[in-house]
Amino acid sequence: MKNGFRFLSLAVVGAALSACATSSNVDQKIAEAQAQTNKKIESVEGQIEDLQNKQKATDANLAQTNVRVEELSKEAQDALKRAKEAGVLAKGKVVFQQTFTEDRVRFKTNSYDLNKDSQVALDDFANKVKALNEQYFIEIQGHTDDTGGGKYNDDLGQHRADTVRRYLSRQDSVPLNRMSTISYGDTLPVAPNKTKSGRAQNRRVVLVVLE
Repeated sequence: MKNGFRFLSLAVVGAALSACATSSNVDQKIAEAQAQTNKKIESVEGQIEDLQNKQKATDANLAQTNVRVEELSKEAQDALKRAKEAGVLAKGKVVFQQTFTEDRVRFKTNSYDLNKDSQVALDDFANKVKALNEQYFIEIQGHTDDTGGGKYNDDLGQHRADTVRRYLSRQDSVPLNRMSTISYGDTLPVAPNKTKSGRAQNRRVVLVVLE
């Protein structure tokens, strides 16, 4: 009888130990599952935070872009708008603007020929543009003073812009399809036309480089 009780006790103890081991395994698995869940939650939270940071950065970039656009000259804003409408831009931004007044790109009276100094100035411009790593587009704008009538000045500004485009293409190998021309005539003066100096400043060619 004692032996039977002893065997029974051993069986009970063994069962208890087995139950403890099983319970321990279950607890361990629960802990592991909880740890994995926590990691997933942390990962999702991290992804959400990254997305929020990226959105903030995008919003900031857009705000800066809007500021830059507002700070552009009227000529550059117009050129950007026209180029976007024509679908010729990759990034939709102004790279830089170059203004050549009469002391840099000089035309003789009633002539559209470029003198030597004008050619050198345009060669320097072309080298700067061709050094860009991205696709570019150039709008060439012709401006005049208010001497003469509106139609005459419109034509004069257009002839000057066309002359610059032709020179950049023939002498500096700038592709024609990357350039367009427009005349503002005397409608966008940068100085009063009442003085000789002011009129000289208004007789200019503006080149807006976009990408």
